[in-house]
Amino acid sequence: MKKTKILPMNLQLFAGLLTKDTMLSMKSGSESTFAEIEGLQAVPEIGGDPEQVDITTLKDANKKYISGIQDMDSLEFTFLYDKAVFTKLKAVQTAGKEAEFELAYPDGAKCTFTGGVTVKMGSGEVNGAYQFTLSVTVSDGPDWA
Repeated sequence: MKKTKILPMNLQLFAGLLTKDTMLSMKSGSESTFAEIEGLQAVPEIGGDPEQVDITTLKDANKKYISGIQDMDSLEFTFLYDKAVFTKLKAVQTAGKEAEFELAYPDGAKCTFTGGVTVKMGSGEVNGAYQFTLSVTVSDGPDWA
C-alpha cells in the first residue's frame, strides 16, 4: 500500500483572513514614503455603492435605473489613543492639506487613497481605554494593488 503524504491545510484559504497585522500608513507634505499610523483598532468598509440614475419613461410600468457614479463615504478608522499619533494627525487636519494613505492587509493586498483628514477624540468610560477616530474624506481612490 502506497503512503500518501498529508500536507498541512492553510485555513486562511478556507476560513477567511484574520485582521491581525492590518496596517494603515500615511504620507503628507514632503514625505516620500508611507509611515505606519500606530494603534489601529478598526477599519471601515472600503469602497462604495454607485448612485442609481433613474431612466424611467412615461411608458414604463416599473421604475428603471442604471448605475451612476460611485458614492464614496468618509472612511473612519479607530485608534487606541496615543498623544504623539493624535497630535501628528491633528496637525495634518489643522494645515488643511490632504494626505495619502495606504491600507495593507495581512495577505499582501493594498489599497491606496488620498483625502482630507479629520480627527476626533472618543468618549471615555469607567475601566475603558481612550480611542480616537480618524476620518478621511476621500478625494482620490481607493485604488487596489
